Amino acid sequence: MTKYDLMSESDQAYSLHKASTLVEALPYIREHSGKTIVIKYGGHAMGNERLSKSFAQDVGLLKEVGIQPIIVHGGGPQIAKMLKQKNIKSEFVEGLRITDQETVKVVEEVLNNEINSKIVKDIQKSGGKAIGLIGNKSNLIEATKLQIITKDSDSNIEKILDPGFVGNPIKINVDLIKEYLGNNYIPVISPLGSDKKNTYNINADTVAGFIAGKMQSNKLILLTDVQGILDSNNELISKITLEQAKQMIDKDFIVGGMKPKVKTCIEALSRGVKEATILGGHISHAIVLELFTDIGVGTMIQI
Repeated sequence: MTKYDLMSESDQAYSLHKASTLVEALPYIREHSGKTIVIKYGGHAMGNERLSKSFAQDVGLLKEVGIQPIIVHGGGPQIAKMLKQKNIKSEFVEGLRITDQETVKVVEEVLNNEINSKIVKDIQKSGGKAIGLIGNKSNLIEATKLQIITKDSDSNIEKILDPGFVGNPIKINVDLIKEYLGNNYIPVISPLGSDKKNTYNINADTVAGFIAGKMQSNKLILLTDVQGILDSNNELISKITLEQAKQMIDKDFIVGGMKPKVKTCIEALSRGVKEATILGGHISHAIVLELFTDIGVGTMIQI
């Protein structure tokens, strides 16, 4: 009598499921092994202990199977909470937070002192070797002040808005990131930039896409609070081409924070990234499901 014969039917079914899952994952592991994948980690998933634990486990697994993950984190909900506590008003235009001098100090405090260090600790608890990199330090992210151009729907006249200390990345210290990857670290990057005079708050999706392009990563993953791009009927769009994404960007259903996400994917693919996926961080082990299973999750954009 074998060990397998002693198992209950339910145990046998569970073991077979685990084995088939591993077999299913193997070709995807081979495809991504040795490649760089940039992951933007954000949304309310960061504030959920169960989801943050599964994220850390996923990142550790990627490293174990030979993938080079680079994490860029956001912090919108945590920043909003701190601003509310300090009675600082905050508003958004085109999915981007208007950031005055007082606000940028709060953003820097939350991103660097609270969120970055927690993500590093979570990954280390899961067995990964992570290191926090602060965007506006060590010449990591050079940025310029961003101007937001909006168009009046009635007159069609363009207006230029000043978002304050909101930046756009123009240069990444790729050598520093590669140095840490070469020493087997998982870089965890906060989305702040500097022009050597001012600190700028930068949209985390934008930073992730910019780094993915500069690193010529195999894939860009944007974790968000929704399951992916939803069409006008609120149905998930599972896969589109780069050209379809360009045509879709001005549609009425691409609103709020989804617009910079789609723009980021378009720009990343235009810079040589092979594919980008927008997916919901509210799903446990979303990254593993996306990378290593046949069904995948979210919205994939390919050239």
